[in-house]
Amino acid sequence: MSALQPVRGTHDLLPDAMRRHRAVVDLARMLAERYGYHEMATPIFEFTEVFQRTLGETSDVVTKEMYTFALREGDSITLRPENTAGVARALITHGLQQQLPCKFFYAGPMFRHERPQKGRQRQFHQIGIELLGVAEPLGDVEIIALGRHILEALGVADDTTLELNTLGDLDSRVAYRAALVEYFRDRADALSEDSRDRLQRNPLRILDSKDPGDRRVIAEAPRFDDHLNALSQDFFGRVCAGLERLGIPFERNPRLVRGLDYYSHTAFEFTTTRLGAQGTVLGGGRYDGLVETMGGPSVPGVGWAAGIERLALLLQEPPAPPRPIALVPLGEAAEGEALQIADRLRRAGQVVELTYGGNLKKRLKRANTVQARAAVLLGEEELARGEATVRDLDSGQQESVPLDALLARLAAR
Repeated sequence: MSALQPVRGTHDLLPDAMRRHRAVVDLARMLAERYGYHEMATPIFEFTEVFQRTLGETSDVVTKEMYTFALREGDSITLRPENTAGVARALITHGLQQQLPCKFFYAGPMFRHERPQKGRQRQFHQIGIELLGVAEPLGDVEIIALGRHILEALGVADDTTLELNTLGDLDSRVAYRAALVEYFRDRADALSEDSRDRLQRNPLRILDSKDPGDRRVIAEAPRFDDHLNALSQDFFGRVCAGLERLGIPFERNPRLVRGLDYYSHTAFEFTTTRLGAQGTVLGGGRYDGLVETMGGPSVPGVGWAAGIERLALLLQEPPAPPRPIALVPLGEAAEGEALQIADRLRRAGQVVELTYGGNLKKRLKRANTVQARAAVLLGEEELARGEATVRDLDSGQQESVPLDALLARLAAR
């Protein structure tokens, strides 16, 4: 692999791609603020233990996908594969449990050593929210509503389906896990090697398997609903009622699970059929035991994350950036004047492109390349008269404008 190529699984965000990326982040940030979520950022690497504790030492992410490095001092650090663990760690580090509830929004890069494909990269980017300190179903409804609101504002909600499930409380999960283990153990010979391994360490994850043989076995597996206690049924019923009250459509997916014990109650994903195998664009759920698992106090939590690259692939063409004004100075004196004019225009909120070097034809070609709406021509004759020639690059019409009236004239266009 040439060193002049990006590393496999990474990609450059050139201006057009970055415009889509920013459209997702900027809109999500604005709507998150409307719901009372405040932006924060955690380091892109943490001590490895942060992720081992939260993702499970035997999970695929920890055993196969993390980028982990040994420091000279002997510590082990890992590039973050997700951000919820970092947010929970920050809550403990800074004693934020004294300020509950905490409502956070974040956006940034994550890293997983996966097989690159459409919508999946080894360095990818996510937006996400975390609501810490709220145990009531109302919190689950609110974060799902925010996710749906963002998808609507991006114009992609109609391309997605909200899939919803309940994982119940700990008592319900223990009962269901026992029934699931008994069922799969009797049919272990029909399971894939991965699922047989999961049977020993994380049987709920078998329900996620895409293996055709596993799917046939899973079809007859015990239903979680049959093992939900009254408290869990009530919690899920209140979540569903809240979504219905807001007019948010959803489909029940009883096979949608999270494998670790600190997950509870609501699990959900917004999925699409437009991205091939990478169907999930936004997903999350409740993780009431996470902070305690990390050594902190008992703090309920619920949140979600969404892949920016996947959302960007679904976007229609985002609004084009404002068309600039091109300054076309000819001669050294005109270049000095152009610097001052550019400064005044930019401070007044105009987008300005200085054309550098070359004759008039070359500079006007540059103005067309950047899709300028107007060109301000500054030559010796114009300067002598204290004027500039303003050319409309759409109509081709031009007029002489006094330099002291230039700002007002261009603002009115």
